[in-house]
Amino acid sequence: MELHASYIQILALALFAIGIAVALTRRNVFFVLMGVELSLNAVNLSFIGFAKTLAFEASIAGQIVPLFTIAIAAAEACVGLAMIILIFRSQDSMDIDNYSNMKG
Repeated sequence: MELHASYIQILALALFAIGIAVALTRRNVFFVLMGVELSLNAVNLSFIGFAKTLAFEASIAGQIVPLFTIAIAAAEACVGLAMIILIFRSQDSMDIDNYSNMKG
């Protein structure tokens, strides 16, 4: 059974919408980061879905781009988690509203 490309795009859109909704509505920093990561993965799924409809050379390019996105997202997650741990040590809270007093 082969999925049609439009079904993949609809799934990517649903995952992107869920990720944005989580990132905008939650106050816990970890949930915000998970929402951003879910949105990035939805974009990767969209790239792969579009690559499925293209010719061989363009399809390879559409499959390589998500690999770079995954690598950047992994680095972003490591740096973001390290920053959150350092901020948590000084603030003793995971609530985003408590971080607003850190403005310069």
